[in-house]
Amino acid sequence: MTTSTEAAKPLPPLAAPSGNNGLLEVFRRRYLLKLLVHSTVQSRYQGTFLGWFWSYLQPFVRFLMFYFVFQVLIGRGGNMENFAIHLVCGMVVVHFFTETFNGGTKSLVSNRGLIIKLPMPRELFPVATMLVAFWHTIPMLVITLVASMLLGWSPDPMGLVAGFLALAIIAVLGLALALLFSVANVFFRDFGKVVQTLTQFVTFSVPMIYPFSMVEDRFSSIPWVADVYLLNPIAEAVLLMQRCFWVGTTSDPEATVLTDLPADLFPRGWIMLALSFVFLGLAQVWFSRLERRVPERL
Repeated sequence: MTTSTEAAKPLPPLAAPSGNNGLLEVFRRRYLLKLLVHSTVQSRYQGTFLGWFWSYLQPFVRFLMFYFVFQVLIGRGGNMENFAIHLVCGMVVVHFFTETFNGGTKSLVSNRGLIIKLPMPRELFPVATMLVAFWHTIPMLVITLVASMLLGWSPDPMGLVAGFLALAIIAVLGLALALLFSVANVFFRDFGKVVQTLTQFVTFSVPMIYPFSMVEDRFSSIPWVADVYLLNPIAEAVLLMQRCFWVGTTSDPEATVLTDLPADLFPRGWIMLALSFVFLGLAQVWFSRLERRVPERL
């Protein structure tokens, strides 16, 4: 039975954010980030028999499903050379983005216990989600690398730059969206559902199950449509990843670059990365303005 003294006992104060330096504070406390990433990865496979092997099995099964439906049943790949590599390059980018965006949006709500009790930079949780997403993207990159090498791929300096640029765009853009929507999701949980709905369209809005040249051909009479299509940074990242792996597996890489990739692929890529950093800065400002109200809303 609760006594009047116990009933009148004040609740412990909510933890204040640790510092106000935003993402810089996360870098300064990277030991906390390392612990959070490690514990998240460990908990994902805790109690499973296959453990880390699931990171390879799940993307491989997903690839087989997409390949069977779009190549074997529908014939979407047509006469495209090495359609499997073209497909899996897109899957790498889409997986990295959707995992970062979906997980980052729910990261503050999922860690309400730590946020309420401990003073720490709250940007830590979206950043950790992005790093965990990248960690689980590595097996897909390994599968892509091995499959490409079996088809005759060899490292190409410009291709490697394209691959790193693609990952950088997704990492920065995904983190910006995670910051923006994670704090919004604290106030209105509908945002989590909205993000889940939006990410379902990503697969079909990028040149993954169809080549970019098909977009140009279908809208040859209105060429500005292809330009609008390329304003999608995720589509740009997919094309860069295909430049990294898929182009090098074709019989004539130079012809593939000319016919199946936009001529200004790299300039667009650097512009997209710069704009993603600008967006990240704006998302940080939004996050900083609302984060002090997060504990009381959780």
